[in-house]
Amino acid sequence: MASDDTNDAARRQPGGSGGQATELDLDLDDHMNSADVASAIEQAVAAVEEVQSAAKSAGRADGPPDLASENARLNREVEELRSRSVRTLADFDNFRKRNERERDEIRRYAATEAIREFVGVVDNLERALTAGGTADDLKRGVELIARQMQEALRRVGVQEVAAEGAPFDPAVHEAVSREESAEVTAPTVIAAFQRGYLLYDRLLRPAMVRVAVPIEKSGAAANAAVPEAGEA
Repeated sequence: MASDDTNDAARRQPGGSGGQATELDLDLDDHMNSADVASAIEQAVAAVEEVQSAAKSAGRADGPPDLASENARLNREVEELRSRSVRTLADFDNFRKRNERERDEIRRYAATEAIREFVGVVDNLERALTAGGTADDLKRGVELIARQMQEALRRVGVQEVAAEGAPFDPAVHEAVSREESAEVTAPTVIAAFQRGYLLYDRLLRPAMVRVAVPIEKSGAAANAAVPEAGEA
């Protein structure tokens, strides 16, 4: 009889073979967090285990006053706890989906502040295109816009890679040509063909540079510099 009642209760649960799943329309509370969800799941599992343990004990007891009534009560408690577990899982799924939506929004709008910095640069470029004046006037306007662009880059955390006169660093420099020089004792950048940039401490692109290296002594010159044995 206990087995039949248990099977009937299982068929009444959402997703059971004998009944139609109950549609849950649950919204996650604004203050819900992962710790609350984990705690609720643990409580539900503990309660189910407690009821199952009580059911086993009732089955082993000698001469219970009303076994059918006790089984019915335990089945109702199991059904209630199982329903709570289903609601908790639904709440957790809603919580996970909401977090995913928030992460997507953060990724989508992460560049908002940076873009706002460059809107004014675009405005000035459009004004320069429609402005009259001489070539010198146009050059001065472009120089002002270039300085505005550099300042906007600094405000969003972009800085230029040190190039001309700096020691050659393959982590931030890309050598496109090299020459020997008696004026350097270590590989040194002597010209930059294209600027490199860092975003805080991360490389955006390397600087394309020309590198001067110390003059290498040829084998003959090195041998001539060393006196042979027997010579004064």
